[in-house]
Amino acid sequence: MKTLTTTEDLAAFCAEARTHDYVTLDTEFLRERTYYSKLCLIQMAMPGETDDNAVLIDPLAKGLSLEPLYDLFRDTSVVKVFHAARQDLEIFFIDAGVFPEPLFDTQVAAMVCGFGEQVGYETLVRKIAKGSLDKSHRFTDWSRRPLTDNQKTYALADVTHLRQIYEFLANQLQKNKRAKWVQEELQVLTNKSTYIVDPENAWKRVKTRTTSGKFLAIVRELAKFREDYAQARNIPRNRVYKDDALVELASTKPATPNDLGRSRLLLREARKGDIAEGILKAVEAGLACDPANYPKVDNSRDKLQVNPALADLLRVLLKAKTEQAGVAPKLIAPASDLDAIAAGQRDVPALSGWRREVFGDDALRLCEGKIALAAKGKDVTIVEL
Repeated sequence: MKTLTTTEDLAAFCAEARTHDYVTLDTEFLRERTYYSKLCLIQMAMPGETDDNAVLIDPLAKGLSLEPLYDLFRDTSVVKVFHAARQDLEIFFIDAGVFPEPLFDTQVAAMVCGFGEQVGYETLVRKIAKGSLDKSHRFTDWSRRPLTDNQKTYALADVTHLRQIYEFLANQLQKNKRAKWVQEELQVLTNKSTYIVDPENAWKRVKTRTTSGKFLAIVRELAKFREDYAQARNIPRNRVYKDDALVELASTKPATPNDLGRSRLLLREARKGDIAEGILKAVEAGLACDPANYPKVDNSRDKLQVNPALADLLRVLLKAKTEQAGVAPKLIAPASDLDAIAAGQRDVPALSGWRREVFGDDALRLCEGKIALAAKGKDVTIVEL
């Protein structure tokens, strides 16, 4: 097992990788103690059946630059293959503002090839590569050095089996002509907005039971301060204060340090210093907010006039169409989207892109009374009207 610790060795490996059609990649990282993921290890493999052309890259090695890897990411002649790539891509985007191009995600490809929703790597290794994985190091501290041979073996398996999985899925996509389905799904993964957390909108992730404008204005300011503070210091937002403490602060509206001292849920470190000052200023700003600028919760779907009979028919249609296509129903449309369609909404994912081909077009025809559903043995068939 070769571990690359110099920029020169990484550049040489990436130069060789450019002579192949694809490379497989994975990362190991830590995020428990930081806001942004700490990259600890990169695994890569070129096509083949042995471990000879697979390497580990140590981003913690002194003086190592990842620029040769990023140059490979920009080389569109080589497909970069990941499994469940979102967190990996976030690391590279935050570090260098670059996305691998072209990208292939075997989890996404497996979903459209009939392996179910969010299928795990271990499942694909078992079903496609006919292998098994040792998951004993799943929760290891990848920042500690030196890495053991067992850790290296575990890490390398995440890219060596991936070669066979990629070749199988790529062949399946070519056969069933679903490659564009995968490309549509990957557009979200390669969109910068997927990885940028805007402090102004951080409040939308806080669960509350109150829709009061003044209350939500305070929540917005508290969430904004927490996000700014956590990003600037690269610490988890929960280390500033947790959501339940944030909601408590929005309810009690502390105005002085003594008020903060009476909080039941606020961490001791947050009752003094910069955090305490930030909390008090955030509460003050929320209280001073013009009612015209109060945040509003989008509850439009809660007020939909759903036709329950039509919603049930759409569920039957969805089951029939997904069984025929060999994809998981939830991948096409969750129950809430079916209710929205039955209530007359048309801006749902199931009615666009490849989902429209599989289900959306017939769903609209069902809503318009142009088709009916009939049982034929164990199957549900469409009847033209």
